[in-house]
Amino acid sequence: MLYNKKILITGATGFIGTCLAHRLAERGAELHLIVRPQSNLWRIKDILDKACLHNINLRNKDEVESVVIKLKPKIIYHCATYGGYHFQKDTNKIFETNIIGTINLLNICSKVGFDCFVNTGSSSEYGIKNEPMKELDVPEPVNDYGVAKASSTLFCQSVVRRYQLPIVSLRLFSPYGYYEEHTRLIPSVIMACLRGKNPKLSSPEPVRDFVFIADVIDAYMKVVGTSDISGEIFNIGYGEQHSVGEVVGKIVELTGNKVRPEWESVPKRANEPNVWQADITKAKNVLKWEPKYSLEKGLAKTVKWFMKNMTLYEEIINQEVKL
Repeated sequence: MLYNKKILITGATGFIGTCLAHRLAERGAELHLIVRPQSNLWRIKDILDKACLHNINLRNKDEVESVVIKLKPKIIYHCATYGGYHFQKDTNKIFETNIIGTINLLNICSKVGFDCFVNTGSSSEYGIKNEPMKELDVPEPVNDYGVAKASSTLFCQSVVRRYQLPIVSLRLFSPYGYYEEHTRLIPSVIMACLRGKNPKLSSPEPVRDFVFIADVIDAYMKVVGTSDISGEIFNIGYGEQHSVGEVVGKIVELTGNKVRPEWESVPKRANEPNVWQADITKAKNVLKWEPKYSLEKGLAKTVKWFMKNMTLYEEIINQEVKL
């Protein structure tokens, strides 16, 4: 279905975009990847011969137009984002990247037409809830990132209402796995364990709905093959929540039980909820998608991958230290 299809991916050097690009390269798609001029290509260097790179900034309308008008992509996976990591705090950049970038891309894609536009949303759009989050819940974000992502999703829906275009939003919960940013919980703990160092952590109590990256990418594939879903939002999570303590414990066990987590050695984050879980009923019923990997199986595959690819991260960390 995707063989020889002209596909455009934004945020192609990030965690989600990279894993999506690798899957599509395997499927023989005609891949076009939008990357920022200053992006590090380490995640996609092994598929550069299977893709065409476009160095543009989505916040620059003219640059976006020059690429999209020429390409006329049939499928657009919009994965570019800023603000999802704790160190991405520039408010203007959060809003410009997530809102202006989405507006520029979608408006120009609308001029040339497309078969499917998949917008990448976030569970941060919901804010704090007291039960599993449903797509019809009122967005009540508690940070700039959540506000910006919610605005982007609403903009996508408004375009569907005005022009009846095939646009869908996936609200991702807590993806983990291959190529994830080394500062995130799971990669940082895995790498500490593999080095024989005690992971430094804040609290074992916060909860998240962790979903393995292979399952997330399956969802992106399912959207393209499903009809009559324009304007819809789908939660993409595992459908269960686990505490940070549970996750860390499983990683320590998988890596040999040679380290001891040092809790409360880094500051706690504010606004940690007691419930952070996706209701994935809609995705199961409409997309016919559901996660295949339990937390145990997903973590086992992730640990195994990191064992083989630690050098990739060591190179990046060394570069960051030099900067």
